[in-house]
Amino acid sequence: MDLQLEHDVALAALNSFGVAARAARLVRVHDAREVRRLVDDAQLGACRKLILGGGSNLLLTRDPDALVVKVEIGGMRVLRDDEQGCIVEAGAGVRWHELVVWTLQQGLPGLENLALIPGTVGAAPVQNIGAYGVELADRFESLDAVDLTTGREVTLDAATCRFGYRDSQFKHALAGRSLITRVRLRLPRPWAPQIGYADLARRFAGGAAPSAQQVFDAVCEIRRAKLPDPAVLGNAGSFFKNPVVNRTIRNEILEEYPEIVSYPLDDGSYKLAAAWMIDACGFKGRALGRAAVDARHALVLVNRGGASGAEIIELAQAVRAAVRDKFGVELEFEPVVV
Repeated sequence: MDLQLEHDVALAALNSFGVAARAARLVRVHDAREVRRLVDDAQLGACRKLILGGGSNLLLTRDPDALVVKVEIGGMRVLRDDEQGCIVEAGAGVRWHELVVWTLQQGLPGLENLALIPGTVGAAPVQNIGAYGVELADRFESLDAVDLTTGREVTLDAATCRFGYRDSQFKHALAGRSLITRVRLRLPRPWAPQIGYADLARRFAGGAAPSAQQVFDAVCEIRRAKLPDPAVLGNAGSFFKNPVVNRTIRNEILEEYPEIVSYPLDDGSYKLAAAWMIDACGFKGRALGRAAVDARHALVLVNRGGASGAEIIELAQAVRAAVRDKFGVELEFEPVVV
């Protein structure tokens, strides 16, 4: 079967910011064989490639000058379920939230804290997605990927992926070199609710231990109250990472701004609340043209309607400069900027 190649494709509906851009060429892949066929193609194999999943961690500031590879690899299944844990596998094109819902429907808890995170399963390891006290790395077993130079299919474990805070090797040595096709997750046995995160701790304080479904419902309710729906107001979720600093820098900032929110990490460093700093700089709810900082959550930049990627990045740079000037801390962007 020939590759499904399309020309002059509008990308506004394929990125959660809803930014207007066009791909000169776009190919859809539905399994690893099609990815290998793409690599082996005499013309397409040598092209620069932009891997596109759900488009929820992407900001397009121009038309991409690369072949856009839309990953549409589906399928979910249980590989093993015993006292050691449950291994589930999903195709890279499956919507992440659909996987979370499916596992609960199968009676397999463990992903409920990660409910409603936008994007696809294949993008989850790239970003090492996390929310409400759980990261993908906590549930990761292994993944399959195709080398975009050789066409060789490889299986990578957690050590090879080198997960960090919203980080992995797919943002560094493997950036643009590998296309993730399938991901396997290990769900815990025995299961226990993870409700240490402040919002969940308050929600379930003083009551009996919640079920996985109750945690899932609470996470969905909290996220919907705090974060704008990309289907209504274009956004890519958190635009900035919470910066991590050493104790000395944290204490220096604390002396001048004692109200700043920070969280101690296991290695002795501290994670600073970027949303608090952005709000303290007066940017929460502020607009720049058709782009704005969300009025409910200062980490989220939104497209108020018709914003270009250039407008959004201009606002992001203004926010970053303000935080740098006020706190001496450099904010990092979470989305990939093209």
